[in-house]
Amino acid sequence: MKRQSSFADTEYAGRRKATRREVFLSELDRLVPWSALIGLIEPHYYKGARGRPPVGLELMLRMYLCQNCLGLSDEGIEDAIVDSIAVRRFVGIDLFERQAPDATTLLKFRRLLEASDLPASLFALIREHLGRQGLILREGTIVDATLIAAPPSTKNREHARDADMHQVKKGNQWYFGMKAHIGADAHTGLVHTVVTTPANEPDVTQTHRLLHGHEKTVHGDAGYQGAHKRAELKGCGAELVIARRRSTYRKLDAGDPSRILIEQIEHARASLRAKVEHVFHVVKNLFHHRKCRYRGLAKNTAHLNTLFAMANLMLSCRKLCALRGTVAS
Repeated sequence: MKRQSSFADTEYAGRRKATRREVFLSELDRLVPWSALIGLIEPHYYKGARGRPPVGLELMLRMYLCQNCLGLSDEGIEDAIVDSIAVRRFVGIDLFERQAPDATTLLKFRRLLEASDLPASLFALIREHLGRQGLILREGTIVDATLIAAPPSTKNREHARDADMHQVKKGNQWYFGMKAHIGADAHTGLVHTVVTTPANEPDVTQTHRLLHGHEKTVHGDAGYQGAHKRAELKGCGAELVIARRRSTYRKLDAGDPSRILIEQIEHARASLRAKVEHVFHVVKNLFHHRKCRYRGLAKNTAHLNTLFAMANLMLSCRKLCALRGTVAS
């Protein structure tokens, strides 16, 4: 989206130090395949046959992605466009020419995406885009899951907690919410599959849903013990490399050669599985998604598809920039 620079842009560009938000949004702008995403959404977008003219699709898409990556509410991104020049430049709007789309317009755009299951298609499109760059291989998959809390309050219209969420005990603490199960490439750590369930669903029950079918090996932590016994995985043809429970070898003496060997093997396996934690770090810390924003599993699943798609782009930033630099030279 190209537009003429305003006086505010010129003054902003004259500053010597770029803010972290500006650097982050400029990298995101460079990485997102805008034309492909616009082509995906355009057939479903409002054509303006009745009512007021539609807001530009690219502007709404940029606003939607910026909101997700900065962890802002609908009203929050509306205010950020007014307050932050970096956000305004990313979205591509000049306040001298027009007002920013309001929170209700963004809400309708998000509901349009959810109604057509476009967040899942957006995730798949970016996954294929990265696959064509050689950044997602098909030799191995790491499976893992993370808890995402949901508000336990009953101070709402129904006077009840979210029916799609559930409580679960982890360690000595109880959690209420959902689980995001992912299958990630064992070489790059990029996510190729996202599945969501209530928080009380055991990790091992979702293993078969996290595989793309071309793996030679599947790596998982101790939560996936017993996966080889499940009927859904009998014909997968992949070697299951699952971590042992610590209780099975901690009863041995510390100097026992068998325990030392087991600990070395488990450490090596844990080092490989650590790649999957990087994408959780991006979603939870960089994108500030530590708690469910919406009610119901469907809306939160759509939200997570968008977040993991953007996380894949951020994790592949250096390699994509290197590939583009090679092509340009």
